[in-house]
Amino acid sequence: MRRQPTSTRRRFLRLAGTAAIGALPLAIRVRPLEATPETMAAAIRNIVGGAVIQNGKVRLEIPPLVENGNSVPMTVSVASPMTANDYVKSIYVFNEKNPQPNLGNFYLGPRAGRAQVSTRVRLADSQKITAIAKLSDGSFWSATADVVVTLAACTEEVI
Repeated sequence: MRRQPTSTRRRFLRLAGTAAIGALPLAIRVRPLEATPETMAAAIRNIVGGAVIQNGKVRLEIPPLVENGNSVPMTVSVASPMTANDYVKSIYVFNEKNPQPNLGNFYLGPRAGRAQVSTRVRLADSQKITAIAKLSDGSFWSATADVVVTLAACTEEVI
């Protein structure tokens, strides 16, 4: 009797396993577990480009001291008449220490009535929050608030 050559299925599985193990370092990306002031600044640069960000017109309402970071109320409002010629196009909210530097993007138009958004956010630790509004004339306005979080979110182990 003739002996058959090594099974092609086994050879395929061996090669596929070797290729998967060899590609594993390429698939794993090393990045920080939290945003940093540098990543927040880079995220802001991605939105505004080289434009000058002015202080004023934006009001960021968030409690300065938060007992639980899992559900923090936040309101961002912008002083704007919200007419067809003068309105807020978008509101962006950034943070320093959550896993991602961008907390949210809100897109508005002249028919929105007023330039205000309210939501709840999760905060991983005490940090600085920055809200930036882009107006219809292309200008950018901002407000910043420091928030102290006593019980940080995203730190409990899931069982």
